[in-house]
Order: sequence, then C-alpha cells, then structure tokens
Amino acid sequence: MRSRKRKNGEARMEACGEIILPFDKENITPVSLTELFPGKKSFRIEIGCGKGAFISGIAERNPDVGFIAVEKIADVLIVAAEKIKNSEMDNVRFLCCDAVNLEAIFPANCFERIYLNFSDPWPKARHAKRRLTYHEMLNRFQNLLSEKGKIEFKTDNRDLFDFSLEEFKEAGYILENVTFDLHASEWAKDNIVTEYEANFSAKGFKINRLEAYLPEKA
Repeated sequence: MRSRKRKNGEARMEACGEIILPFDKENITPVSLTELFPGKKSFRIEIGCGKGAFISGIAERNPDVGFIAVEKIADVLIVAAEKIKNSEMDNVRFLCCDAVNLEAIFPANCFERIYLNFSDPWPKARHAKRRLTYHEMLNRFQNLLSEKGKIEFKTDNRDLFDFSLEEFKEAGYILENVTFDLHASEWAKDNIVTEYEANFSAKGFKINRLEAYLPEKA
C-alpha cells in the first residue's frame, strides 16, 4: 500500500536533519558507528522502522546502545524521526535507503541485533526474492551481524513466517525462541508493540516471532 504524502515533507525532513544520515545511492559513503555514537560500543539496527514505535521504545530501554533505523519510504521515516527528535534521545540515527545498500554503508560484523518487524510480505511467489527473509538477503545480513549477534523477526503474516523459517535454515542460521502467538507467550512481557502490531493484534491476528543466530566458527 502506497504511503500518503506528508504535508511539508521536505521541511520536516530538514528539521530532523541532524538525526537523518545522508544517502546517495550513486555515491555511497561508509559510516563509522563509533564516530556517529561517541562512547558507545554496542550497535543495533532496525530494517523497516515504520513510524518509529519500536525504535523509540527499544532505544529508550537501551540508552548505552547506538541504534540505526532504516526505512526506504521517506514519508514514513519523517514520522519516526520526529518521534525521536521530540523525545531528545541521542542514540538513534535514521537512514532512508533500501536494505541491499547496507553492506556498503556499515562496517562488517558491527551489529549485535538486526530487527525485522512486520516486513513487507511480498505475497506473490514471483516476488519472493524481494522479501527481507529471502535466503540471499539473510546471507547479506550475516556480513552485518557481530559474533553472537542475532536477528529478531516479527510478523502477523503466517505464510511469510512459515516461508522465513525455511529460509533462515537454508541460510545457515539456528533458530530459537520461536512462537506463533507472541502475545500469549513468555516473551510478551518484554515485547515492544509497534503501531502496525497493535492494529492487527486488535483484529485477532496472531503475531509470530523468532530469533536467529549463526553457529560459532570453528
């Protein structure tokens, strides 16, 4: 579904410019996380941050961690960036780009967590390669994960979740803490509910969740 155009979008983006990283796909500039977040040693990334409920909640819980929030739709990113700017938290930066560019932007093995929350399911079979949990994309994420790092994935779409279970395995990940009903599980108490999640859960959709990590290298 196409996002509606935000009123005064360009001006609002400029107002949040100090927390939005510049991006030019024709001339990609690598980012140093230690320079971006002075004094911080741990870094995490949410790919597809939507309107920012999750990133603002997780960043508030973890003030000593530097967070990158990625969203490829600028008119959605505006809302998330304004949440962080108004909160005055200093440990989140935003990036408007496609996930395929992330390897060229960030150092190898730099993120201790990659969060994938309610990613676009691309429901048609011919579009499977566009899913963030397609095994080729998961292979790319391996290059961003630190040793003992994890991917945390949530979705209300059971078909996408079943597909993803197999894709994670094909890409060499080990799965743990898998649930097909997050809100009724032992992990519910620590769950940060996104805007999308609240809406669909209220309509009776069950939320699926998993954690994935790579086996230790010999």
